[in-house]
Amino acid sequence: MPEETDPYAPLRLALYEPDIPQNTAAVLRTAACLAVPVDVIEPCGFVWGGKHMKRSGMDYLEQTEVMRHVDWAAFQDAHRGCRRVLLTTRAERAYCDFAFAHGDILLFGRESAGVPEAVHAAADARLTIPMAPGARSLNLAATVAMVLGEALRQLGRFPKE
Repeated sequence: MPEETDPYAPLRLALYEPDIPQNTAAVLRTAACLAVPVDVIEPCGFVWGGKHMKRSGMDYLEQTEVMRHVDWAAFQDAHRGCRRVLLTTRAERAYCDFAFAHGDILLFGRESAGVPEAVHAAADARLTIPMAPGARSLNLAATVAMVLGEALRQLGRFPKE
């Protein structure tokens, strides 16, 4: 795991079995623009690189550092020692009350089902976005943008020109 004092240690995004290609492409576009690598934990609920992904991701898809994993176990093996920060509606702690650290992996579940209990239990931290009463969830791309923005702000990691 990168040292906390390393100013170049990256944050990572991880998408667990994403369902919707347009959301995945929007996340990859955000990641490209903010120079954040992305892990995709398969299987995906769509054909990777299909027309819906290309339309939403435009030419940013080629600019994104993406590591694809065949399953949760392969992802776990690839990132031993890294802190996994799960965003979930089942958490009580707000993301804006959390101290992000260099080397964190921000983990986001499927749009249709979140993550299974085993993945939930494996997370080092579980965070939520406070919402108005009666609201169930935000769009995946909006959630990623909000949380990633706060993590980058806390760590002083926004790209510089």
